[in-house]
Amino acid sequence: MRHADPMTYDLDHHGDAEVGSGLIDLAVNVRHQAMPGWLADPIRDSLDRLSAYPDATGATAAVAARHRRDPAEVLLTAGAAQAFTLLAQALRGARRPVVVHPQFTEPEAALRNAGHEIDRVLLREEDGFRLDPALVPDDADLVFVGNPTNPTSVLHPAADVAKLARPGRVLVVDEAFADTTYRTDCPGEPESLAGRRDLPGLVVLRSLTKTWGLAGLRIGYLLGPAELLPRLAAAQPLWAVSTPALAAAVACASPVAVAAEREIAAAVAAERDHLVERLRQVPKVTVPGHPASAFVPVRLRGADEIRVELRRRGYAVRRGDTFPGLGPDWLRIAVRDTATTDRFVQTLREVIEERP
Repeated sequence: MRHADPMTYDLDHHGDAEVGSGLIDLAVNVRHQAMPGWLADPIRDSLDRLSAYPDATGATAAVAARHRRDPAEVLLTAGAAQAFTLLAQALRGARRPVVVHPQFTEPEAALRNAGHEIDRVLLREEDGFRLDPALVPDDADLVFVGNPTNPTSVLHPAADVAKLARPGRVLVVDEAFADTTYRTDCPGEPESLAGRRDLPGLVVLRSLTKTWGLAGLRIGYLLGPAELLPRLAAAQPLWAVSTPALAAAVACASPVAVAAEREIAAAVAAERDHLVERLRQVPKVTVPGHPASAFVPVRLRGADEIRVELRRRGYAVRRGDTFPGLGPDWLRIAVRDTATTDRFVQTLREVIEERP
């Protein structure tokens, strides 16, 4: 179904707009813990090299080694969001771009800003917002899907996502939150396609800003076919990634970082399960599916007004009406420590009970 009017949804709205002074932040999906020394020290040391232009060679090699890829299959970006702009600009010849929603709105916004006409595939709550590859039109030659998906927190089976890859199509999988996922039967990141080199046209986007609290540094990267990446690099500004961000990329690709990431993901999974359990005990609140990332979507009548009242009582949560496929009865809640969760859920319960 073609949607020509992006103004139905505010695609440029993001969670940071919800945050304000004195508010407890449950709107932004960035971890709020102290930076470990193995990450902070290289970033700090890089400040002594700011007189030289950034050189991405070492960081590119480090990221490639982390994912067992060739450096020619890695493009570092100023945050994963920049990759959406590069794809939209470099692939202007795409005949039928498709965005699978609900998901992060920046891919569609970048495509529309580059002049593309977009088809939306809307996944349904009654299906747990799970991906059905058959819903994507066969003639789509540029497809965007999130895994795990923001804001639904659904982790699609890698096999289902892989079914979308085919010759003549660029398949973009947004794995910005892949490092937040955890499963006891998987030693690494479950359902990630970051290491797959056999799927035609597969492009995987990654972010280092979520787990490591680097949103202000802007560092991410793109993994994809060596023959495609030069086209994307040509759309990128010169020296797009700063020297401190490159230092962070090297540090976050190290074995120490990967091991720490898995420990953090396990802790996030426990905290998320606690949040989901508490939310499902609140009358009139629905948590769909099986959340798998660092945030949880909820549906409740009057969520738009409840969000305003929560804000008045000290909590910032993400509105859901800016996501195609959701609406004004949706909120997204970031996973935090159990004490913060308990206080928030109690406040949410009180707000709901006080409503007429």
